Amino acid sequence: MATVSYSSREIDCKLVYAGPGLSGKTTNVKHIHSVIPSDDRGKLISLATGNERTLFFDFLPVNSGTIYGFKVRLHLYSVPGQAMYSDSRQLILQGADGIIFVADSQRARMDANIASLRDLKENLRYSKRKGLSLVLQNNKRDLPDNLPSETIRKALGFERVPCIESVATEGIGVFETLRKASRIVLRRLHRQFSLVLEEKRG
Repeated sequence: MATVSYSSREIDCKLVYAGPGLSGKTTNVKHIHSVIPSDDRGKLISLATGNERTLFFDFLPVNSGTIYGFKVRLHLYSVPGQAMYSDSRQLILQGADGIIFVADSQRARMDANIASLRDLKENLRYSKRKGLSLVLQNNKRDLPDNLPSETIRKALGFERVPCIESVATEGIGVFETLRKASRIVLRRLHRQFSLVLEEKRG
């Protein structure tokens, strides 16, 4: 959940890229880091996890506005998708404010998408996280034998979840997905701060 720093007048929010192995989570995070001006972002940290990597960095979004005078700093994480790294996923998901589920659009990878989502739900139940903002990114839309986005949404039970199509290797849909997820998180934070202020005034 978001943390407030009164000394720096910042609210720290955590967005986590989840999904099956090799779906494009790392590609998303690396592309975002490469485009954001160096003065606005932290160092890209990479932790080796078997055949996959956990990446994370923080940045101050441009033109995101403030919440009652506090700037919002986003911390982006990608989690390892392979089943053997469940403990790592549990740790990274702790305190998440929003999740971007990166699905592999290829027909042959649909079972992997479903298994990854099942694992994600289990990890969230374990950490007792509720009220998370969720966005679906259907990645690899440029590859042959892709399933229609609506088919993927229905198979995952995400009919009501915002969905962005992407080709992360080309940067297509990457920032659109991030903007959608961050806006949902910021709206929720604004409502929460409003309630806190109302309670103090009352």
